[in-house]
Amino acid sequence: MRIPKSPVSRCFSLLPPEFASSSLCPPSRITLSYGFPTAHLCSSSDHSPQKRIKFIQVLISCTAVIQWMVLLLSRINHCFSILSTVNIVAVGFDMDYTLAQYKPETFESLAYEGTVKKLVNDLGYPTELLEWSFDWKYMVRGLVLDKKRGNILKMDRHKYVKVAYHGFREMSKEEKIGTYGNTLIRDSFDEPDYALIDTLFSLAEAYLFAQLVDFKDNNPGKVPAGADYARMYKDVRAAVDLCHRDGTLKQMVAKDPQRYINDDTSIVPMLKMLRDSGRSTFLVTNSLWDYTNIVMTFLCRIDIEKDSTRPSFDWLQYFDVVITGSSKPGFFHEENRAHIFEVVPESGMLMNTDNGTPMPQVGSAITILPSKGLNSACRVFQGGNVSHLHKLLNIESSSQVLYVGDHIYGDILRSKKVLGWRTMLVVPELESEVELLWKLRDTRKLLRSLRCERDRIEDKLHHMKWSLKFEHLNIDQKEKLESEIGDLEAIGEQARRAHQQAQCELHQKFHQVWGQLMKTGYQNSRFAHQVERFACLYTSQVTNLSLWCPDKYYKPSEDFMPHEFDVLGL
Repeated sequence: MRIPKSPVSRCFSLLPPEFASSSLCPPSRITLSYGFPTAHLCSSSDHSPQKRIKFIQVLISCTAVIQWMVLLLSRINHCFSILSTVNIVAVGFDMDYTLAQYKPETFESLAYEGTVKKLVNDLGYPTELLEWSFDWKYMVRGLVLDKKRGNILKMDRHKYVKVAYHGFREMSKEEKIGTYGNTLIRDSFDEPDYALIDTLFSLAEAYLFAQLVDFKDNNPGKVPAGADYARMYKDVRAAVDLCHRDGTLKQMVAKDPQRYINDDTSIVPMLKMLRDSGRSTFLVTNSLWDYTNIVMTFLCRIDIEKDSTRPSFDWLQYFDVVITGSSKPGFFHEENRAHIFEVVPESGMLMNTDNGTPMPQVGSAITILPSKGLNSACRVFQGGNVSHLHKLLNIESSSQVLYVGDHIYGDILRSKKVLGWRTMLVVPELESEVELLWKLRDTRKLLRSLRCERDRIEDKLHHMKWSLKFEHLNIDQKEKLESEIGDLEAIGEQARRAHQQAQCELHQKFHQVWGQLMKTGYQNSRFAHQVERFACLYTSQVTNLSLWCPDKYYKPSEDFMPHEFDVLGL
């Protein structure tokens, strides 16, 4: 554990930079009631121009407060399990889509175009694929691809399919039930028959798979011979791997990082805060050293005008250990016997080590150490496994490590389930989701009201039909009851349609096709369920860590069972 340079009793200001100016900061004397000025400001009998101007100024300030509240809500570190960061001695980070947030409109489009070219030039697909375009907003995380049937699915936490498309064609309710509901054994929806879209890297390949499904259905003779849906998905994955192996994507990013990566000036202050608090910091990424150095140089440069494409090692001062080429999630298995090599940063040369300890080269009695001319105590490695990392950081208990990543399977699941590390998942989509939730608060209340009305009508209908069937009624009583049932059924149908319409409109406000990321109907989505199971914390940006004291005690909200909601009126 590192020794604190100075006592750390502060945390970074909760007020985001964009709301730090005096013109937007709300006056301390203003009190709010449900986001609006208190009544005495509105009901004053003084209607003079000065009073009206003052009132308008108050309203503007209140709007700024509300904007600030929504922004703050989107940057909270949400908690699922008790986490006392006082006990954390090392904080680790993934790089791609965690520290480095890629711009989907450029980076994902680049990945898509590279994959299409590989399909055409290397895997025998027709050249007309080169004319296709990519909608980077269409796919979302948490989807499941049915490789055999060519379907894209969104499921709830219980793995019931709620939204399904064959290619880009929406499947009917009957099709969904016939395919995924009428089976004697529940499908696991896992590999090898299904592919899980749990990382932002996978959105382009999911979109391309949907395009190929439609293409095959409409032009069966134009796809390679014998290519069914599963074969086409396999080809897409092979094309993606080819792009990564030949460096197509990373070479383009390296030439112009600013075009493909969001510039975040909060990363360095966050890392400094963690290190000043006495904690070790480390980076574990599947990217190799050359690409890692370019991306981290861009993210951690102090002078934003500086050429970020030139190699620099200044960023190493913010880490104790950097492990590249880690091959996560296999890295998290201690039985993984991968060798660990030390990287010479200036040349990229790999040096043999004995479990991380430098060892003499053959023919030399002297152990050659990496250059210390970098003015940094950080050591850079390639490969290895989690045991090597624990040894390098002197970790005594796995619960002393907090690891921040973006990939449920590659970063969070294994590190939490296998090792017992504390975990934090980065969900960039959360910011827009929170903003919409805030705007649609009244719509959500209306939906609950409509659902309660539907339930009330259905319960009353069931009772009346039961009475008609089993109670001893005379002819007049039966006719009257049948008439009442008919009237109530018509009212119930109207309530059902109103509820379904409101639910559909809410669904489309979040995403025209897939709806809310964390919800599927009234249930948490499969993605939300995984976040809840494997992430101790989740947040929209990695730098949200700097908004809170590094010794913060995170406590989750209370869990409730359905009967508690009814009894306690929650």
